[in-house]
Amino acid sequence: MKVFSLAIITLLLAALWTRSQGVSFRSPYSTCCYKEMFIKQKIPGSLIRSYQKTPSHCSRRAVRVELLRGKKFCVDPEERWFQQYLRQKESTSTST
Repeated sequence: MKVFSLAIITLLLAALWTRSQGVSFRSPYSTCCYKEMFIKQKIPGSLIRSYQKTPSHCSRRAVRVELLRGKKFCVDPEERWFQQYLRQKESTSTST
């Protein structure tokens, strides 16, 4: 019985440890964009579901754009087409 109890406790501790390790792998740096992740071509505004600026701790300023089908891309926030998208989105949200 002692061996069984020890095995159960060991399994529970191992499960807790792996769970805590899994949480630590979700680094805030995974929300950063790196040089090879940027997309250069224009994305039609009708395909964009959402966008989010990268956190200030990231080495590059960027915007993570999520498309309607769930794909995510990094965009330079200074890109002309993205600035136009923001202006258009702002004007439609203020008029409604």
